[in-house]
Order: sequence, then C-alpha cells, then structure tokens
Amino acid sequence: MSNKILITPKSFKTYKEKAYLMLRENGFEIIENTYGRTMTEEEIIECAGEGVAGIIIGVDPLPASVLEKCKDLKAISKYGVGMDNIDLNKAKELGIKVNNAVGTNNVSVGELAIGLMFALGRNIPDTVKGIREGGWGRKIGVELTDKKLGLIGAGQIGKEVAKRAAGLEMKVSIFDPYFNDEAFLEKYNIERCHDIEQLYKESDIISLHLPVTENTRGFMNKEVFGKMKNTALLINTSRGELINERDLYDALVSGEIAGAAQDVFSSEPPEAGEKLLSLENFMLTSHIGAFTNEAVEKMVVISTRNLLDMLIS
Repeated sequence: MSNKILITPKSFKTYKEKAYLMLRENGFEIIENTYGRTMTEEEIIECAGEGVAGIIIGVDPLPASVLEKCKDLKAISKYGVGMDNIDLNKAKELGIKVNNAVGTNNVSVGELAIGLMFALGRNIPDTVKGIREGGWGRKIGVELTDKKLGLIGAGQIGKEVAKRAAGLEMKVSIFDPYFNDEAFLEKYNIERCHDIEQLYKESDIISLHLPVTENTRGFMNKEVFGKMKNTALLINTSRGELINERDLYDALVSGEIAGAAQDVFSSEPPEAGEKLLSLENFMLTSHIGAFTNEAVEKMVVISTRNLLDMLIS
C-alpha cells in the first residue's frame, strides 16, 4: 500500500507532534502543505497524484477532477465538519473512504457567532478603530436580550449557538427540516419554525448554519433581504457561498437590512477592491471560527485518528 499522507490545513502544525507520531508509528510518510495558504487543485494533484494513500483536508478543493487524478488515494479525513469541498459522490464511486471530525469545532464556531452578534450590534470594531485614530465618537447599539434569533440550520454548531443565545435571554427559533431533537427544544425553551418565510420576517438576527448545496448556494439574496426587517442583522459563520454578496451589498447600502457579519467569504481572501469591505455596517473576519487552541488540538488528533482508522481497519 502507498505510504504517504498529505496534510493541507495550515493550522495543523500547531499541534502536529502527537499526530505525526501516530502516523509515523503506523509507517506513513508525511507531506506538508508548504504554501502557507489553501492549496489549489493543481497543487493537490502535484502532491497527491501518486503514492498518497490518505489526505487530511481543510477547506482545500477536492472535486471529482482532482480525486480522479489521485491514483493511490484510499481515504480522506476532513479537518473539521463541513465536507462541501469534497465531491462525496465521486469519492464513493472511486472507493475512497471519507470521514469528518465531528464534535471538534462546534463550540468555537458557536462562540464566534455569538461574538459577531455583540460586535455588530454594539459597533465594537468601528468604535475601537475610531479611538485608535484619535476620536471619541459613539454610535448607538442594540441589546441582544429579548431579540428574536432565527437559526437556519441546527446541527452541532447551530445547537451551540442556540444554547448560548437562550442563556442571553434571546428568543430563539430554529428552521431545519432535518432537526428532530425535541428534548433539546424543550430544555432550552427554543421554538421550532416550520415556515422559513416567517423566520425571515420576524427575526431580529438571522444566523446561518448549513452546508452549501445546489439548493442553498446564494439563497440569501435580494428576494430574502426584502422580506427581512430593516433593523435585522445577518450572521454567517458557515460558508460564504450561501449569500449572494452583490445583493447583500445593495441591501446594506439601501438600508434594507441593518448589518451583516461574516467569518467566511465566497473567495478567501476577498479580491482587492471588494465593495462590501468599504461598508461600516459589514464586518468580515478571516475564517477564524475553528481557530482556537482547543478546537485546533481536537481537530488535529481526531482527524488523524479517523484517517488511520480508515486506512488500517
């Protein structure tokens, strides 16, 4: 069997010692991402085209065209949870095993979503920036208490956001056709919404926690923004492709919605001159949701164990 492992996530090296020991004890040679950024399709093919049995993948692309050229690939271990950067159907067709690191980053991403609500609602970044520039200006903000939070998607991360929001005395409503944890709803006094149109119209804050699919790509668009309150805030710690960014710009400029904060973007980093970045009511962080010491350590260890389980089981 081929004995090389490609590891692409940039933050993996922070806690790599234990993971590398596990891999080497099982006879595997390690290929690191030396680019200091997300790898391109061509770079992955160059590294993993031959002799690579397994890949620990971050957000780097693994479409069908790449998988077909990784001749010796037997297993893919996702460093994190979301697997929309992997063509799962092609992997199955090629007999490549795939697993993700469930339960590793849900707390970190959930906490960031709440943090973005505070930052956006209280204008924290602009206030800090103004003081550093010699000013002492103030812009009035809003409390989170009693605000209606609409969660679209309630997997592990969505549930962490819901728990924390309930603790802040927010009125939490979940829209997720696949959600079936009634005990969770009862425990945290959370409402289940069966009509997404109602969620659009009634929510003070909407937070996205769902994968990118053919049905969800760009679903937050001009039509949806027109249904939201003009005081509403939009939070996205999931995937940038969920939002039509051109429509979001127009909605923020016109005052159709009050503000948006994202940890993700359609192209990371954004292209030079990106118009959204010029707006005071838009905030973007650099995909730091899972970038905490606790989450990184768990993702490193569990994604490595998952890969070994798939390769030597």
